[in-house]
Amino acid sequence: MADRRKIPNVPLRAVRENELQMSRQEFAKFIVTTGEEMGEAVACTPRLVAAWEDGDVQLPRAVYRRILTRLTGRTMGELGFHLSSPARPVASAVVEGPEQEQGVYRRAFVMDGAGAALSLIRLGAARENPPGRIGVGDVRAVDRAVSQIYAHDHDHGSAALRRDASVALHTAYQWLQEGTYTGRTGRRLRSATGHLSIAAGWLSYDSGRPADARSLYNEALAAARIADDPALEGHAFGCLSLLAKASGRPREAISAAQGAQTVAKSYGSARMLSLMAMREAGGWALLGDASATDQAIVSAHHLYAKGPSDADPDWLEFYTPAELAGLEALARADLDQHERAAAGAEQAVLLHGDAFARNRALYTADVAIQHAVRDRPEPEAAAEAAGRVLAHLPAVRSDRLLKQLHNVESALQRHAAVPAVADWLEEYRTITGVS
Repeated sequence: MADRRKIPNVPLRAVRENELQMSRQEFAKFIVTTGEEMGEAVACTPRLVAAWEDGDVQLPRAVYRRILTRLTGRTMGELGFHLSSPARPVASAVVEGPEQEQGVYRRAFVMDGAGAALSLIRLGAARENPPGRIGVGDVRAVDRAVSQIYAHDHDHGSAALRRDASVALHTAYQWLQEGTYTGRTGRRLRSATGHLSIAAGWLSYDSGRPADARSLYNEALAAARIADDPALEGHAFGCLSLLAKASGRPREAISAAQGAQTVAKSYGSARMLSLMAMREAGGWALLGDASATDQAIVSAHHLYAKGPSDADPDWLEFYTPAELAGLEALARADLDQHERAAAGAEQAVLLHGDAFARNRALYTADVAIQHAVRDRPEPEAAAEAAGRVLAHLPAVRSDRLLKQLHNVESALQRHAAVPAVADWLEEYRTITGVS
């Protein structure tokens, strides 16, 4: 029988030569640089690349598998390597590194027609340098990029999109700085760029880069004030509130949410005000003030019940009854109201139906955690919910989901003697490669 390890790896070489157009030395250096960005220290050499391409290495070490997947946009099988188990490569970096940018999702973004950021980049590249006259069509291109980025992010998470959004944002800023346009078009372009900055900030937040997110949200806030755009300003304040809460700064979260409500009052969207009231509730819950939390939650529900309006911005589409229930559940969890939190998170999952896969996965993980830590734990129910979370991999990819899975594992460890929990822990470790 022929030795499989000696079969040349044609797909990997084709990616390097035809797509990346790199020599083996350049490719090795690219691997080292990408590893540094991921927090992985490797010493890749042209000789190692040659060993992969010549078939001397059947499957690279785990650290190289993570790096290669990120920088090429392909799984190991797609790169021509031979896998001992088809299930192993699903999420080998679930709890490793500051950011999980699995390239398979980046490739899907480009291939499935949702390449909004890339289309915007191409549009910018097609222009003269300097960009020349900017018109309404250019503004609409930025708006489309924002809408399509959110659409893809809702279903697949942020990991694959962050770099493309960053390049698209650079293009939009170049149009602002070097293009020529009327005063009205300039204001619209600045607002659109601000919304793109928020979209890029969201991707950074979901990818575990809070400092980048904060910078981008502040850029959007500045753009809103220059363009006199209250909807954008309220959105930016709301994002800063969410980021502050995630960073453990409840008073800042409350202040930012209240600032968002002050701005949004003049805009006419009750649903937007409801979301910002729920952001405020999250801050109060983290602070441990149950009374203030309840007041903000009641206000959020009252505002939501007023229904949609023409003033509701497009980005608000994610704020459905499911999300309203889910955000309340998170606040209840921070107040240690675990039974209410579990029920609310389960309601959020059910109301989401087949939409917003990443949010469904996050709330399902919260269901598992709440069942595991409540006063009278229900480990079987926790394991069942935790199994539903794993089912979302690898289609959904975000740093927050990966961290939540790690939190689920920690919560279930105390119930490891329960057979259903033991089975889940084994499946989790098999999929993730965690020992």
